[in-house]
Parts: sequence; C-alpha cells; structure tokens
Amino acid sequence: MALVAFCAPGVFAGGAAPAADLHAAAMQDDAAAIKTLLAQGAALEARDASGATPLLVAAKANRVLAAQALLDAGADVNAKDHIQDSAYLYAGARGHLEILKMTLTHGADLKSLNRYGGTALIPAAERGHVETVRVLIQAGVAVDHVNNLGWTALLEAIILSNGGEPHQRIVDLLLQAGADPNLADGQGVTPLQHARARGYRDIEASLLAAISAAAAPCPRS
Repeated sequence: MALVAFCAPGVFAGGAAPAADLHAAAMQDDAAAIKTLLAQGAALEARDASGATPLLVAAKANRVLAAQALLDAGADVNAKDHIQDSAYLYAGARGHLEILKMTLTHGADLKSLNRYGGTALIPAAERGHVETVRVLIQAGVAVDHVNNLGWTALLEAIILSNGGEPHQRIVDLLLQAGADPNLADGQGVTPLQHARARGYRDIEASLLAAISAAAAPCPRS
C-alpha cells in the first residue's frame, strides 16, 4: 500500500500550496499563514467555487489583517466573482470601511459596477453606511450614476430606506456633493416625490433646499 504524506496546513508535499489553504487562511484572518502559503507558491488570484479570490473572501468576511497581507502581496482589488462582486465593491456595499480604504489605495476602479449596474456608492447609500458614503464621495465615485433599476444613490437612499437619521445624513452628503435633486427614476418619479410619498419630512426639506439652490440665479460678479 502506498504511503500518504500528511502535512500541516499550508505545507504541501507535492509542490505549491493548495489554493484552498489560502482561502481558508483569509477566512481565518491569519496573515502569517497567508505569507507562508504565498512563499510556498500558492496562487494569489486563485478562485474558489464561487469565483472568489482570497482577497474577496477576506473582504466578504471583513478580515482586515488578511486583506492587508493579500494587498501587500499585490492582490487585485477589482477581481470579480461569478456574481460580479469584487473586494472593492463588496467592502463598499457592506460598509467594511477599513478594507474599503485599503482597496482605494490599491487601485480600486471607481467606475466598476456590480451585477445591478451600480457603483459601490449606491448600495452603501441604500444600507445607511454614512462614513462609507462619505469616503466614496471623497474618492470621486460619480454621485449621479444610474443603475439597471433606474436609480441613483440619492433615489436608493430614499426608496429603500426608512427615512431615519443615517439616510437623512446620506441624502445631505449626496446633495452637498452635487447629486441632482431632480433626477427622476425610470418611471419619472423624482426624489422629492418619493420622499413625500413616504412621509420623510427631513429628507423632503433637504431636497427642497437643494432644488431651490439649484434654481437660484448665479450672482453677477
């Protein structure tokens, strides 16, 4: 009978470390194991059954140490899985702020789109991630991008929210960044009409102020 060699995790008798070990180390937030596995030849951009790279695994689980180790090794922040998630897009959508900031300093494509045709800013606005929205705006993500549903970040912050304080702040951030308060959805319904229909009075007030400011004539020099 042939003898089978058993190895410690990350040690592979037949050559390069298995890709599955790198994904597991990312999930466990084990930066030391990641460095060891990469030194042993594990593929940095290996895909699991869902098409996720180790970095995307770390981003989805919000494993900051693992993400940093993978990024230091040159992992691609824009590599997408089978459902068009990338580390950058997912961190933005879920408010994983530390990892999002890492992806922004490692070449995140601000024009990258998710499976709904939206930027990272749109789901961040929908889910009420105030600081994430602030960071993405400061990074330069287009505030008036329209996704496949016909919605902007401003519209999603109204239509898919409860109108509470986080979404009120997000609406203000978007308007301050130049979001068009009159840009309607695919059915021609404006943000103001959506806010009024839901009884979101604070958001309505912010929209009215932005509409009034946009309509005011520019002062003569």
